[in-house]
Amino acid sequence: MKLVTYLILYPLILLISHLPFKILYFFSDITFYLLYYVFRYRRKVVRFNLEISKVTKSKSDLIRIEKEFYRHITDVFFEMFKFYSISTEEIKKRFYLENSEIIYDLAKEKKNVMFMATHYGGFEWFLSIGHHVPHLPFAIYTPLTNKHLDSLLRKIRLKHGSKLISRYEASNYIDKQIEQKNLFLYGMAADQSAQIRSITYWRHFLGVKVPVFTGSERIAKEHNMPVVFGKMVKIKRGHYKVVIEMLSEFPRNHKDFEITDMYIERVEKQIRKNPEYYFWTHNRFKHMNKAPKD
Repeated sequence: MKLVTYLILYPLILLISHLPFKILYFFSDITFYLLYYVFRYRRKVVRFNLEISKVTKSKSDLIRIEKEFYRHITDVFFEMFKFYSISTEEIKKRFYLENSEIIYDLAKEKKNVMFMATHYGGFEWFLSIGHHVPHLPFAIYTPLTNKHLDSLLRKIRLKHGSKLISRYEASNYIDKQIEQKNLFLYGMAADQSAQIRSITYWRHFLGVKVPVFTGSERIAKEHNMPVVFGKMVKIKRGHYKVVIEMLSEFPRNHKDFEITDMYIERVEKQIRKNPEYYFWTHNRFKHMNKAPKD
């Protein structure tokens, strides 16, 4: 069945990728209607997340945010498929970095970079960051259980220079790159639900106490790697910019979890400003009832 899914999706995605953006968004609008009104895809999860995070006090505004989120996330996935055929020139017109001199200055000092991002805005466009930085970009991700579909998405996502590393192999891979003295930028979106372990770090996120990923901070401290935050901004449909902010040039100077806290605070600020651009279909608060007491 998983192979059948792959064989159906592959030619369909190839076809979609060659559509002009105007037609692409026409089909995205149709898909939005089907997902939201007909199939009601993960509507209960999205509504629960919006309500518990209290991004708005108004019921009518919550519904507006919910609908705009579905419109946006449908665009994001159609744009991801477009990556298979889009040119470098077109990407540079639609996606760029602000304050990129921060990363270039680190490159001059031969420093690798931990790039902390979030599932916000056009987050799939982060994979084209290699067109804008001197480092070789590696994105740490969680592989899909469907190996055929995972392989297909890797093909799409690797079209513009970024490398994908399974989070299960990330530590060894980073050690190898450092031994070879390669100049790299590691991208990690650490805003989703972490597994509960004895060493889990819990903190409030959008008002709810949840387990938080700390891998970015641990890796950065282990190798004394500067940490930057990529603040994604949606300019208009299909156009994004990322504002680079320095979190810490010397991570070993910080107390445990301090860098993680700075990251989460920036993510929260981003979400509260324009909540419709966050990835609400993820079950972010599923461990909230297991949180230790303060």
